[in-house]
Parts: sequence; structure tokens; C-alpha cells
Amino acid sequence: MTPTTLPVTLDDIRAAAARLKGVAHRTPVLRSRTLDALVGAEVFLKCENFQRVGAFKFRGAYNAASRLTPEQLARGIATYSSGNHAQAVALAARELGTTAVIVMPHDAPASKREATAGYGAEIVTYDRYTGDRVAIAEALASERGLTVIPPYEHPHVIAGQGTAALELLEETGELDALMTPVGGGGLIAGSATAAKGRHADLRVIGVEPEAGDDTKRSLEAGRRIEIPVPHTIADGQALHTPGELTFSINRLLVDEIALVSDDEIREAMRFAFERLKIVVEPSGATPLAALLAGRMGSLPRRVGVIISGGNVDAERFARLCGGMD
Repeated sequence: MTPTTLPVTLDDIRAAAARLKGVAHRTPVLRSRTLDALVGAEVFLKCENFQRVGAFKFRGAYNAASRLTPEQLARGIATYSSGNHAQAVALAARELGTTAVIVMPHDAPASKREATAGYGAEIVTYDRYTGDRVAIAEALASERGLTVIPPYEHPHVIAGQGTAALELLEETGELDALMTPVGGGGLIAGSATAAKGRHADLRVIGVEPEAGDDTKRSLEAGRRIEIPVPHTIADGQALHTPGELTFSINRLLVDEIALVSDDEIREAMRFAFERLKIVVEPSGATPLAALLAGRMGSLPRRVGVIISGGNVDAERFARLCGGMD
């Protein structure tokens, strides 16, 4: 497989951007002289914490849902998610006049469960350490005739996620590097496709929590590696293996994976709040954590960073920043 035959192309991402125009927010790009001085580079923060549902996930969910047939929409949508994709599918379903059933782990943050229900979705819970969320969702879909929109294993979802990087590059011009969090791999797959489609030499860097380094291990091995479900404050990145579709893209387009500790994530959340005046959830803070902790060594001059989301309730945010969670 070559970049020209990948399952998602720059043209797919541009088409997704057209579908999302006027529906998704064109989120701001934040600059900070303090941050630039600390890391020794010009940093451009694409703030998806200001996206609808508070995270980039709305882009992929709406792009995929909007491409369903009227018959599929009439029957409804299903998915599985720890929170942000759950909210995104719930809102996309509401926007498109259909219903959504969401399979969520019982220990998902309460704020994310409540927001998902608030958009009108039905929630089915499971134990993330013993249950198979994909099997549960597929069984529900089969029983009720629903269409499953997975969190990342879908070309239309990946294309939608790539629109965040496309917008960033349209605003900043050419960058030397682009950093994103890595969970299942949809955001970085879409971002890398957009970035390298515009600037082939751009360095794409993913960031994972140390406890959940399945993508780093997989890229080093040249095949998907499975690890135990990780225990990390970055709940959106607590996966045991990369997606099959996303890995087929990322193994060709991603240049590097950096790892950060939970304590470094907490420091980045605190820095974002105190110095940048924004609230960032743990998973969304991992690229900023990698920058502040110097996890990439020498940085190029111009670095783009996708802050993927800000869905963390006030009580948990206070506990995390105080080192109590």
C-alpha cells in the first residue's frame, strides 16, 4: 500500500470539510509566547476543546452519519465509546433527526455519560476490563437494525477527524511538525493524511500515555500489538491495541510516537489552565505534556499541536491538577 492508495485521501478530507461547514465549529488556533520560550519553538495549538461536544470527535461522527441513507437514518445509529465519540454520535444523531444507542464503560467520567444522555442517546454500560464493547454494540445493532459508527475504524470517521489538521494548516501555512494524541488512531491517521497530503516532509508525532503504548509498540514491531487494558488518567487513550484500519495508515505516515506519564499530563493540564486559560482533559493534554517534558528532544521551528478535547468535570479537574486522582 502506498500513500496514493490509502483508504483515506486528502480529497476525502476536503469533502468532509465541505459537509462540516456550518455544522462543526472552526476552532481557534492559540499562541503563547511563554510556551514558545519554554520549548524553544513556535507552537500553534488547534483547540478542539472548543469544538461541539467539547472534542474533535464531532467531526468524524457527523461526517460518517451524514453519509448514511435515509433508510439507515430512520433505523438509528449505534456506537461504543468511553465518552467523546459517544457524545459526538449522540449529537450527530440529533442533528440528523435519528436516534442513537451508545455502549459506554460503567467507569466512564460521569460528565461524559450525562452529556451523552443529554443529547438524547440511550446508554448501555459494560465493564471495560472484562466486557467486549464491540461485540455488545454489534449485537444491539443486529437486534434493532442499527448502523454502527465506530470511534475510529471507519474511513468516513477518519476523514472527518482529518479536517482539524486541514484547518490548522490553512491558518498557519506550512509547519515543520504536527503533534496529536493517539488512542485508537483515528485522529492521527486523519491528521497525517491531511498534513502529508499538503506537505510531504512534515513530521507527524503521536503522543500516548506511558501505560497505554500500544501504538508505539505496534509501529516498532511493524504489526498490531495487544497490551492489557491500561490504567491511566487519559481515559480516551486507554486502549489495548490500535485499530486495524488506522494502523494501516499510521504505519506509513506517522514518524514518531512519544510517551508521557500521568504526572506529566497533570502538569500540562495545570499549565494550560494557569498560563493559557483553557481547560483540557487528560487525553487532550498529552501532546502539550510531551512538549513541556521535552519528550521529542530537539524540536523544529514551527510545531502544530491538536488539543483534542476539554471534557472533564470541575471536580475531577481539581483532583487531577491537585495530584489526587
